[in-house]
Amino acid sequence: MKANSNAILVVDDDRIILDSLTALLTVEGYEVVGVASVGDALEALGRQTFDLIISDVNMPDSDGFELLQIARRRFPNTCVVMITGYGTIDSAVEAIKMGAYDYLTKPIRDEELHLVVQRALKQQALVRENETLRRQLDARQGLDQVVGQDYQMQRVFDLVEAVAASKINVLVEGESGTGKSLIARVIHRRSERCDGPFVEVSCGALPETLLESELFGHVRGAFTGAVATKEGKFAAADQGTLFLDEISSASPALQVKLLRVLQERTFEPVGSNKSQTADVRVIVASNLDLEAEVAAGRFRQDLYYRINVVSVTLPPLRDRLGDIPMLAHAFLDRYRPEGRDDTLEIDEPAMTLLRRYSWPGNVRELENVVERAAVLATGRVITVQDLPPKLVQAVRDAPASDEYQAMPLKEALEPPERRIIEVALRGNGWNRQRTAEALQINRTTLYKKMKRYGLDADPAAVHLQPTSMSPL
Repeated sequence: MKANSNAILVVDDDRIILDSLTALLTVEGYEVVGVASVGDALEALGRQTFDLIISDVNMPDSDGFELLQIARRRFPNTCVVMITGYGTIDSAVEAIKMGAYDYLTKPIRDEELHLVVQRALKQQALVRENETLRRQLDARQGLDQVVGQDYQMQRVFDLVEAVAASKINVLVEGESGTGKSLIARVIHRRSERCDGPFVEVSCGALPETLLESELFGHVRGAFTGAVATKEGKFAAADQGTLFLDEISSASPALQVKLLRVLQERTFEPVGSNKSQTADVRVIVASNLDLEAEVAAGRFRQDLYYRINVVSVTLPPLRDRLGDIPMLAHAFLDRYRPEGRDDTLEIDEPAMTLLRRYSWPGNVRELENVVERAAVLATGRVITVQDLPPKLVQAVRDAPASDEYQAMPLKEALEPPERRIIEVALRGNGWNRQRTAEALQINRTTLYKKMKRYGLDADPAAVHLQPTSMSPL
């Protein structure tokens, strides 16, 4: 195969035309395979990837339209040009509707064929370039590289891997800023629907009167201001994933409609009596405890059970402080100022402050802090002076965790001892022998304390390499 050449499959039962087209395209530098039937064409497609198919419409075993349908379904990245000796406007229109790039009639002039092939291959090059750019954008958005070594995040990774390939509804719970939207995108990108749309709706950002129209669409004249028919998000997410954030803010009336569409996959646009269907995988998120909302009567129990087939709970950043250095450096790489080739680092005093901060805004707040520090840093090292003054002051003003309360000394020492043992276990990969040596206690004592504090179930047994997911 010549450098930078494209592979073309020519299909025609007329041996003279087949040989002529094959010879002409070969002379022009293309890699050409010629076959005389649809069956042979399918065999060739199974053996090799082609950029372009040039197929006759009328053939003895099957027509070219069937080959076109199969190619569009099984080989969507291959362009198809149809040719025939009995061309009509209707057949040309039908070919284009079915996904053909162009439609030529015999006898085919060399100049005409040359122009169509060039244009078709140029379009394929653009499609591949767009796909590459989309993958690069996904990587920058962190869809494929979630960072986290804490055992709680390892459990999240396992759960994401387990549910991504299925069609079941997923509930993502966690405080604001923990990365619920990102996890929803990861599930979508790892599912069979990854080539379909990912549509996100923030239920809390829209008033109730507009949210129903946003989700289900509306017809012209449905309400004041509805000057044209509008497609809703459920329809827009057909064959893809719909992510409903802040689902707890949905009104009781809207909850009823959501329950119906999740059960029956049908809905009516506002102002219409005509039902529509949509094949949509639904992921919902909430920063409130929906089970508590159900108990308080603010959220429908039947809807809760419908959306909570699988629940993914994201821990707050303050509960996974060991991940802060890894997250901070990941964000540093992302937000390194343009024109800087050197690597930014965070010195130990600044990193200590980051570890001691309570992070009410979770990972999103850490990302903002690191981005700010990367812009303000004048040297290669980020120091305490590059951190937001309010963050530094909050750490310095934080009350001592050992503030006196009336309790036995043994009981008061239990929380810090448990924390020290847990951190040591995590730092040693949950290897008990190494942990006992690091703490300078014997292994039997460590086992007893682990059992006492509920640390005897080894979280490292639930381990998933996080190399394929984004900073979270």
